[in-house]
Amino acid sequence: MPLIYLDHNATSPVLPEVIEGMLPYFSEQFGNPSARHPGGRRALAALKQARVSVAALLACRPAEVVFTSGGTEADNLALLGIVSPSGHIITSAIEHSAILQTCAHLERLGCQVTRVGVNASGQVSPAEVRAALRPNTTLISIMMANNETGVIQPLEEIGRIATEADVWFHTDAVQAAGKVSIDVNRISCDLLTLTGHKFHGPQGAGALFIRYATPFHPQIHGGHQERGRRPGTENIPGIVGFGLACEVAARGLANGAMRHIAALRDKLESAILAQIPDCGVNGAAHPDTPRVPNTTNIYFDHVGADALVNALAEQGIAVSRGAACTAGQAEPSSVLMAMGLSGERSRSSIRFSLGKTTTEQEIDHVISILPALVRHLRDAASFNTTSGVVTHG
Repeated sequence: MPLIYLDHNATSPVLPEVIEGMLPYFSEQFGNPSARHPGGRRALAALKQARVSVAALLACRPAEVVFTSGGTEADNLALLGIVSPSGHIITSAIEHSAILQTCAHLERLGCQVTRVGVNASGQVSPAEVRAALRPNTTLISIMMANNETGVIQPLEEIGRIATEADVWFHTDAVQAAGKVSIDVNRISCDLLTLTGHKFHGPQGAGALFIRYATPFHPQIHGGHQERGRRPGTENIPGIVGFGLACEVAARGLANGAMRHIAALRDKLESAILAQIPDCGVNGAAHPDTPRVPNTTNIYFDHVGADALVNALAEQGIAVSRGAACTAGQAEPSSVLMAMGLSGERSRSSIRFSLGKTTTEQEIDHVISILPALVRHLRDAASFNTTSGVVTHG
């Protein structure tokens, strides 16, 4: 059987219709959109259309969309473009490293940072965000959906808090865009990050929404592109593909395609819980905790996550321990630890993330082989323990 890919939160395959739309911009439509000749004008028209498509997905104005190389750059721009060394940022303990490491950088420059915790389901408390406000608070940055658990944060409440306090509000929506509906006005955010490769667009193309009149200091200098907010010749093929992926995502949200993915996720999750003892879902401490429809994070007690990931890989099934940006690290997941999991349970947790290319037959195949794999790994771990051999998996 071909590779069964259940690691879409790391990156997703580019859809055929997206590839087809990108191809001309690698060859006959290769113009620089800043050029005045016909080739440049055609590239500029494609750039404008992609901006419209991204804006439609976010319910914002096209002029408020700034193209970037991806989510990490957009997160950096959001924080560094707003916050001064004398300011104060409120963020959470479960943010992507692009936020956490940028906050750490700002701290070294003198900025104050408050990292609020989460409950057992992985949600931030709006009350804690409110309590963390200070006279010099400049920005609140809370992600929309967690990349490891898929848990969705209460952004509308946090947005109201930011508005009442007259504080700028940013959300990293990289793992939410294309999976749930987003309306920047409903959540009252001033800045929002997304990237195309998480929902079947190309790698290397992302965007930062910057609400009109939000003060913003560019971090790159050298050109007029993106209204001076992110200078540099635009990646037209990537941006075209990004825009097309937004169009596909918008249609999928409208026609119920994500409900199908949620049904496959729920089928996989339910079968695992029913057939494999000593396992559970991380981020479901309360049954009504909202999650993006494609993600489940499950702990398998008495099994090392790395061992299980490798065993599944040998069977042609791609899953992960968590964030791709921290792959290879021996430390337990900071996200799961913040939710109250022990180090041992965190090291026994893996993430399954589905996409538009996932089929029911693939899910059925995973269900058919996973119980035996887990049983084998547990038996091996038990044998090594009783025989005095210490193993780490």
